[in-house]
Amino acid sequence: MTGDCSVLTREVDRLIPVSKRIVLDLSDLSQMDSLGLGTLVRLYVSAKSRGSEIVLINLRPRIRELLSITNMLSVFSVIGESGHIRF
Repeated sequence: MTGDCSVLTREVDRLIPVSKRIVLDLSDLSQMDSLGLGTLVRLYVSAKSRGSEIVLINLRPRIRELLSITNMLSVFSVIGESGHIRF
């Protein structure tokens, strides 16, 4: 898991200077632990402080529930299961 978070962080950090909107497709993500949550928080803060935003798409119900419980769902732009976007 640590390696996955490092790769994600490195790739998003590379995109932030050249992209105002970075879309993370989480369709293959079925579980997330505190390391994953912490990574999302760091990416959010880094993007926001540099004038970019992170959009999450294709959240599985379990991931959506975790983000909701931790109040992280309210800080990210999310494209919901039905294809609606919430900013």
